[in-house]
Amino acid sequence: MSDDHTEALNAAARVLNIEAEALSELSRNLPKDFAALCDAILACKGRVIVAGIGKSGHIARKISATLASTGTPSYFLHPTEASHGDMGIIVEGDICILISNSGETAELRDVMAYLRRFAIPMAAISSRAESSLIKAADFALLLPDAPEACAIGMVPTTSTTMALALGDALAVALMHRRDFKADQFQVFHPGGKLGAQLTKVSDLMHGLERFPSVDAETPMQDALIEMTSKGFGIAVVVSEGTVKGVITDGDLRRHMHHLMEKSAGDIASCDPITVPKEAFAADALRIMNNNKISVLIVANERAQAQGILHIHDLLRAGVA
Repeated sequence: MSDDHTEALNAAARVLNIEAEALSELSRNLPKDFAALCDAILACKGRVIVAGIGKSGHIARKISATLASTGTPSYFLHPTEASHGDMGIIVEGDICILISNSGETAELRDVMAYLRRFAIPMAAISSRAESSLIKAADFALLLPDAPEACAIGMVPTTSTTMALALGDALAVALMHRRDFKADQFQVFHPGGKLGAQLTKVSDLMHGLERFPSVDAETPMQDALIEMTSKGFGIAVVVSEGTVKGVITDGDLRRHMHHLMEKSAGDIASCDPITVPKEAFAADALRIMNNNKISVLIVANERAQAQGILHIHDLLRAGVA
């Protein structure tokens, strides 16, 4: 390894260690107003408006986006644009979180004045306890005094990492307080791979009209016709609506001798693997992979047949 590579790796490790130590310190000494801010946001009738400029602005955007995607209505406000007409975004019932490491960011002064004028609750994330921002805040989220991780000690690195992490902590704490569930998360993430994985089995399964159902007494020649016509490669033995067994290609091979002299009940494997229609598609995929199968019977807790799901359904939906 060249000296340049070694130097780069050492610099990277030094940055990560400095930031990790700062986050550890933050976790041990969370801001005293953190819980009170959670209470205020939960009681808020409006939105959480998050504002910052420069690097703090990027952090503010991410915090706002995380809040909005986890059940807390939120909006990012650019302080400069606010001074030129966008201040009207903030209305009664909102709460504002202003982010500035120094706490003296000039672009935030108009926003602070507006919040005071209209008695809008304000939280501040800053590293300076004596700053104008922290002193004016209703909820002071003071970051630990930690060095920036850059060589000159001036580039926003440690401070922005702590602000971002604190925003994540706030969003997750609110999720816990709201008892925010995965199906609610899916509502805000309908697109892409994540949205597909949070799709329910009921959204992808085929109903009973496509269900390859046979009785235990069904002759195997008729069971084979049912398997072929429905196109799933299996036949499900059902009695009074309850799943009793399943016939797969493996079962056919194991009973090839005198197959046509037997009934479906003679061939079927008992206690087939099923999945409830309320399960997530990602869970259905995991069950298929773990058991090396390509079809799942959808049934309720009483083993009553509700439908059928094929691996191709998951593929088409983008889950697999």
